[in-house]
Amino acid sequence: MKINDTGRINAINPYQRNMESQRQEAMKKTTRKDEVTISTEAMKLLEAQNNTKVDTERAARIESLKQQVSAGTYHVDAAKLADKLAPYFKPSSEN
Repeated sequence: MKINDTGRINAINPYQRNMESQRQEAMKKTTRKDEVTISTEAMKLLEAQNNTKVDTERAARIESLKQQVSAGTYHVDAAKLADKLAPYFKPSSEN
């Protein structure tokens, strides 16, 4: 009568090695690093947004316009407005 059958234990070892190698491969796949590439156009846009001098000047201009409108002293130059709007209403010759 054979009590200790060692062949069965050795049959499990290749399975365990296979499972361990699959776990290691899965870990390699999940440890990838993300990579971000920022275009030159995006860098220029970021630089423009960070330009605080322009922002403060614009904020001051907006505040000035708000005060003029509130006081009723703001007047629109009709000629300038017409010059800016005219290209939108003229028929396009590109068609």
